[in-house]
Amino acid sequence: VIVDTRSFQNDLSDIHSKDDALTALIHLGYLGYDADRKSAYIPNYEVAEAFQMALKTGIWDEISKAISRCDELLMATIDGDETKVAEIIEQAHDTYTSVLKYNDENSLSCVLTMAYFTAPGYYNIVREIPAGKGFADFAFIPRSNAGFRPAMIVELKYNQSAETAIKQIKEKKYHGALSGYSDKILLVDINYNTDGSDQKHHTCVIEEWINS
Repeated sequence: VIVDTRSFQNDLSDIHSKDDALTALIHLGYLGYDADRKSAYIPNYEVAEAFQMALKTGIWDEISKAISRCDELLMATIDGDETKVAEIIEQAHDTYTSVLKYNDENSLSCVLTMAYFTAPGYYNIVREIPAGKGFADFAFIPRSNAGFRPAMIVELKYNQSAETAIKQIKEKKYHGALSGYSDKILLVDINYNTDGSDQKHHTCVIEEWINS
């Protein structure tokens, strides 16, 4: 969030605005500060957890539910629940994109970013370079605290068969962020068609892969 730090007087008892409050949290180390963008951000997983807990009360309940939905998506993906993953991604696609931008590459990237909003707590997420119509894919590289969570390649495509998409992942994706990763990897393809009345119906295929 953009924050103007100039008005803060370095006095925690003299806070009069949103900018003062955010600046105080930056000074205390609870928030990070990007000087180039003049913005505050949540700097680590511990603060993100506290933020999520705070949202569970009062008027922020709906935001808390949305974040919980992200957690549900991540676990459904890890568990290989293809139906649940397709359902949640379809909801996110309808929520975060307009009709005019439904098939736009940046919109597809936004859908995955928002749907897996809580995943950075356990993963370093690298966006691969887009290639081809409606192509958006992400490499999920486990952090040290990931525990049982495997590495993943997640793609959102349209007008392609699941078999074709999985084949493309295997052929092209391991020269990138996961090229040196030797443990189990989940290949996750979410696909939807743009022809006929079935335009917005999403399907998912999840395959376990050992990169060698």
